[in-house]
Amino acid sequence: MDIKQLIYLCNLERERHFGRAAEASFVSQPTLSMRLKNLEKELGLNLINRGNNFEGFTAEGERVLNWAREIVAVYQGLKLEVDSLKHGLTGTLRIGVMPQCSLSLAQMLKGVQAENPRLDYRVAELSADQLLEALNSHAVDVGIGFFEMTTLNELHFQLQPLEDNGVDVLYHPAHFPQLAGDTPLALEAAAALPLCLSDPSRYFRRYLDNQFSLAGLALRPILDSSSIFQLMQGVYVGLGCGLVPRGHLIDEMTPALRRRPLAIAPMSRHAALVVAEPGRATPLAQHFFDAAQTWLRRQPA
Repeated sequence: MDIKQLIYLCNLERERHFGRAAEASFVSQPTLSMRLKNLEKELGLNLINRGNNFEGFTAEGERVLNWAREIVAVYQGLKLEVDSLKHGLTGTLRIGVMPQCSLSLAQMLKGVQAENPRLDYRVAELSADQLLEALNSHAVDVGIGFFEMTTLNELHFQLQPLEDNGVDVLYHPAHFPQLAGDTPLALEAAAALPLCLSDPSRYFRRYLDNQFSLAGLALRPILDSSSIFQLMQGVYVGLGCGLVPRGHLIDEMTPALRRRPLAIAPMSRHAALVVAEPGRATPLAQHFFDAAQTWLRRQPA
């Protein structure tokens, strides 16, 4: 058994396809298949359900995969540690984010990059369940999302809470001049508006639906989308108004749009920046977490 076989196994889990796993491993498909069969022969276990295509892992394969993830994560952490000792902190940080957190991720990355110019970032949008699974399986190094604090404490994650600054109604004043003002807009008034909202599978949208439902109201989305870009275009042309967490968007990018606070109860879950517990987080993830905490503390209240 060698580390490459375990890396191939982890790549197969991520890609769910032999050809793509081979590409991710920088080997040919026959080579990847042969090395995985050799691993099975050495262990005396069938790890992979094979048909004409990849059909998942056996029960034994899932248990071996748990160990493989841990070993590969430690191995990659060691490589990063050695490289950082030679050249300073460098590498690609994998970040999993839930959409519409009360934070501009790009601004935080820019703040951290000032002192770590050799860092690169790969960002994936994930659901709440996907994000926890990705953190547990080391598929991502850092998670940013909405969490139950008890769950994070039980799993021994390190966390930095993010401020819940409330929700804003985002609108174009040429199309919705009646919304001008600084006083919080009541839920009843917001429910009467045409809205551009993230699709119902997103946690932030479920939170909105639940709060309006508790008030005996129903949202009227004229546009549902998983794309923030499409929603912003809808707001800009006056198709509808947006409901957005304050701090999520960079105002300077949309100077034509205006905001008004929404009178809504806080979320039951808490937004947080999360990495694995000390000793299990990779050196790259730990350094980023520490640097991000420093950056967040410097931000104005």
